[in-house]
Amino acid sequence: MLIGRLGRDPEVITYENGNKRMSVSLATSERYRDRDGNWVEQTDWHNLVAWGNIALDIAEKRRNYIKGDMMYVEGRLKSRQYVDNQNITKSITEIVVDKMMILGTSRSQNASDQPNTSYDSYQQAAGSYQQATISNQRAAGSYQQPPLPSMPSMPDPGYDGDDLPF
Repeated sequence: MLIGRLGRDPEVITYENGNKRMSVSLATSERYRDRDGNWVEQTDWHNLVAWGNIALDIAEKRRNYIKGDMMYVEGRLKSRQYVDNQNITKSITEIVVDKMMILGTSRSQNASDQPNTSYDSYQQAAGSYQQATISNQRAAGSYQQPPLPSMPSMPDPGYDGDDLPF
């Protein structure tokens, strides 16, 4: 599972047999303080590949992803080798995408052009907001744990079950 921004617009290739392949790069960033207390941001780039419905939806513009969009991606790592034009064998690791969902649009889009985010994205954002609110309340000392639901009462250990109707 990765969350990051698209590094370019997705490319879709259609093969002779009609299969479609989508490829795009995804940037994930980590921000931390170094030993001197300075903020350091480290960005990693990932090659994403999708086949089937995801590639078809992007090719037919049912999904309109562009460079800079914040994405949630699920998939699996796949390493392969190929021979380039100079007859040199190269290795590449890609993420074969099983699920791809937009979390936020790039800042360059107009508000009227922004696609609707899915309900799942909304739920994730709401959960993150709730966790941040709880963290802020704990820091301020005003957070109170909600009461736990009551447990159903256990039957009397001396009950032998003789009065069952069947």
